[in-house]
Order: sequence, then structure tokens, then C-alpha cells
Amino acid sequence: MKISELSQISQVSARSIRHYEQKGLLEADRLDNDYRHFDTSAIERVKMIQLYLKLGLTTDQIRALFKGEVSSPDDYEYCEEMLSIYQEKLSHVDGQIAALHELKRLLERQISLTIKKKNQVPV
Repeated sequence: MKISELSQISQVSARSIRHYEQKGLLEADRLDNDYRHFDTSAIERVKMIQLYLKLGLTTDQIRALFKGEVSSPDDYEYCEEMLSIYQEKLSHVDGQIAALHELKRLLERQISLTIKKKNQVPV
């Protein structure tokens, strides 16, 4: 199928599909006219790429998973590499959450101080 068909079926832009190909996540044959030709398996592959991106994995991490012949996150019982990547990502997310909580605390403090100063200003 052409890239436009894959884009329409997968609901992913042709630009993203080209990017996935450039990053080594997706392969296409080239026709005589140099158009890309994707196998029907590319539909599922694009869906997996999208899922992994939503989980916050980088294209490098996804490529490593694909090279390790890991398919869909639901299609395996246990994979040490997947567990490590998921744990690393969760740790990163936990760090971001902690940083956001600290930022929230600081903003609330500054708002409180600003309101106090505003109320202390004589009219």
C-alpha cells in the first residue's frame, strides 16, 4: 500500500510515517517510480509505534525493542528489556510529578505572599 493509504488506515500523518521510516522503526519497499510501498503489517507496526510513543518511549527505545523482536506490549509474558525501559520511564515520570508538586508549592507560597503584601498596602 502507498503511504497515503497507510496514513488513512492508521490515522497517522504521512509525515510521521516518513519520520518512523527515517528512524528505522518502519520499512518500506521502493517501487520503480520511487514511491514507498508498505506491507499490510505496517498498519499494526504504526499502531505499536504510536502506543509506545504515548507511553513516553523515545524512538531509540522503540527501535531497540523492535530489534529485540518484542511486538505489542500485550503480546509477551515477560521481557527484561521492556521491564527496564518501563521502570526507567516510570522513575522519570515520578521525578516530573515531584518537580511539579514543588513548583505548585512555590507558586502557592508566592501567591499567598503577594496577597498579604497587597492587603498591607495603605490606601
